[in-house]
Amino acid sequence: MELPKFILGDNTDFPDEIFIVHLEFPRFLINLKDDSVEFLEDISEEDDAELEAEMEHLIEEAGAFYDREMKRYEE
Repeated sequence: MELPKFILGDNTDFPDEIFIVHLEFPRFLINLKDDSVEFLEDISEEDDAELEAEMEHLIEEAGAFYDREMKRYEE
């Protein structure tokens, strides 16, 4: 099965929050309510140094994904 790069998620325990889930390495959640990021796996120090620059790009990609999904939803 091929998984999408991003998915949207919500949870009844957090009714005012929407999450973007990134399913490729590094797996993480972005809470759109406060823009917090939570990694779903341990990140080594080596990976952390490499990911620092990449994370900004991934977060921008996640924002563009959300905008596209909302536009499709409104149609």
